[in-house]
Amino acid sequence: MVKAYRQEHVYKHPWERVSCASWRKFADQENKRILSHIVDVETLKQSVEGSSGKLYSTRAITIQCPGPWFVRRIVGQDICHCVESSVVDAESRSMQLISRNISLQKFIEVEEKIRYDPHPDNPTAWTLCQQETRIRIKPLSALSSIAEKLEQRCADNFLQNSLKGREVMETICRYLESESTPLR
Repeated sequence: MVKAYRQEHVYKHPWERVSCASWRKFADQENKRILSHIVDVETLKQSVEGSSGKLYSTRAITIQCPGPWFVRRIVGQDICHCVESSVVDAESRSMQLISRNISLQKFIEVEEKIRYDPHPDNPTAWTLCQQETRIRIKPLSALSSIAEKLEQRCADNFLQNSLKGREVMETICRYLESESTPLR
């Protein structure tokens, strides 16, 4: 069974600032406390397509495994490795990120898609963030009720981490805004 969760959020900041904040979300040391589930982030590949100017990036993200301790003992891992692919199109002012787990796939598959675009009601000052998370627990037939509960627990963790991520993004956007404000 696959469950999908969709969220929208409006950042009261221009797209350029929000897309910049997205790159800094995992890098700023002040955010380590809030995003404590993130163990490591490493850029694997980055390239700019000459004709369109689009920026393509691939990052490896290592996170603490979600779920209760006994599940981590069953799967034999405390961490999960994910790959994030992103495309930034500065011309159309669009940023798309897709993250998938590459470890623990025999137990769980998670795909998160995030898209940042200028908000249709105020495209120069606001950014619309659309996020979709799909979670699929692969249950053993005897453990299907536990799998459903685990799926819900994972979904709850992703939603909580999503809120933390937005909090960090807002903090970085405010910081970037103060950096760009001229002194009087």
